Amino acid sequence: QVHLVESGGGLVQAGDSLRLSCAASGRTFSSYAMGWFRQAPGKEREFVAAIDWSGGSTYYADSLEGRFTISRDNDKNTVYLQMDSLKPDDTAVYYCAAGGFRSFRASDYYYWGQGTQVTVSS
Repeated sequence: QVHLVESGGGLVQAGDSLRLSCAASGRTFSSYAMGWFRQAPGKEREFVAAIDWSGGSTYYADSLEGRFTISRDNDKNTVYLQMDSLKPDDTAVYYCAAGGFRSFRASDYYYWGQGTQVTVSS
């Protein structure tokens, strides 16, 4: 069992940066791949980024155009999402998830956090 808690969301202006954190409980964090997803109002949940258990392999949604960076610190049981050059279209609830392998599919993840709101104003 892994319990995930996201933090770091907030209200920012277009062009600003934010770093989201996802803290995991349990001693098996380093055995899981981690992903970030987001869901905007009235839209389906969509893949943002994923990272393998070691942090050596990452995967991003093409639509991000290189603006986001996922990383992890297994000593701190935490995964991060650095978001730069934010746009109003990035407004969403952001969720972290833990799964068996690095994947863009939400169904491949076993555990989910409650989400953190990111709002980007123009």
